[in-house]
Amino acid sequence: MDVLAEALRVSGARGALGVVLKAGGAWGLWLDSSPGAALHVVSRGTMWLHVPGGKPLEVRAGDAVLLSPGTAHGIAGGSSTTLGPCDREATNQALADGRALHLGSAPTQTEVLVLRYQQDLEVRTPVLTSLVRPMHVTSRENTQLKKTVELLTAELAQPQIGTTAAVNSIVDLLLIQFVRVWLARHPDKQPGSWLDATRDPVVRDALSCVHARPEHPWTTESLAAATAVSRATLSRHFRSALGQTPGAYVTQWRMDLASVRLRDTDEPVESISGAVGYASAHAFSRAFRRARGMPPGEYRSRVRGRAQAGDHRRDPSTSAVRAGGQS
Repeated sequence: MDVLAEALRVSGARGALGVVLKAGGAWGLWLDSSPGAALHVVSRGTMWLHVPGGKPLEVRAGDAVLLSPGTAHGIAGGSSTTLGPCDREATNQALADGRALHLGSAPTQTEVLVLRYQQDLEVRTPVLTSLVRPMHVTSRENTQLKKTVELLTAELAQPQIGTTAAVNSIVDLLLIQFVRVWLARHPDKQPGSWLDATRDPVVRDALSCVHARPEHPWTTESLAAATAVSRATLSRHFRSALGQTPGAYVTQWRMDLASVRLRDTDEPVESISGAVGYASAHAFSRAFRRARGMPPGEYRSRVRGRAQAGDHRRDPSTSAVRAGGQS
């Protein structure tokens, strides 16, 4: 089983928002620090990324840069450009109708695709926390990057039915491309990293078993048997790679799956209990309360209530980039 694909299917990009910036002359803008991650892709010209406390980073045509959630930063046409004021109304309009957002002065010299996205807030398996932030990927490192960006740009240029789902899926594809580059850049093991744990054949085989059959009554002993190692060996590899026991990981993944199903489906708790490996709804409820601090029914009501109230994941006015202004 492709463990990364399955993990991203459950925890992947949600509520992705994007605009195309077309800039020329002297330009620079400061971007809000939001709960979501930021992804910038330069399709033409050169952009400079500014992060407080760091040196400006040059991002050229065909390159992309990924920043962790909540990272305050700015983008500009130069390494020493003053970052100017922002226009949220213009950004929201561009998000709504797919038009490009123009900065600075004509003619256009740089085009940048700016995206904000979040991984599913109900999922706690740390799939992408290993990525170095900000992570700069060049088109030379990943030859498929250009094709993915072209697909994403085309989707954003003509918003229609299904655009949100399409953009989320394309962002997931971009994330996989970032992961591939990260793995190539970091051949040495880095303990505690979920991505790095997939390099350990013992842990990878165990994760494949858990992800393929979360409903199975896994124990450390049965997982060890399924991966043809001793219980002690499996436990040692898990602690070294992930800093937790096999049993703790099994529970964490089951709770992630259950949380998403409680939010997104009307399945009764009894059905979800069996689907994630619990013999009874009572046993599942106890485990879920320990993991999430409330019983499944209350959790379902609360998470759906947040969605109906229009939380930040679904409200473009609070998660969109702020853009505009000339330095």
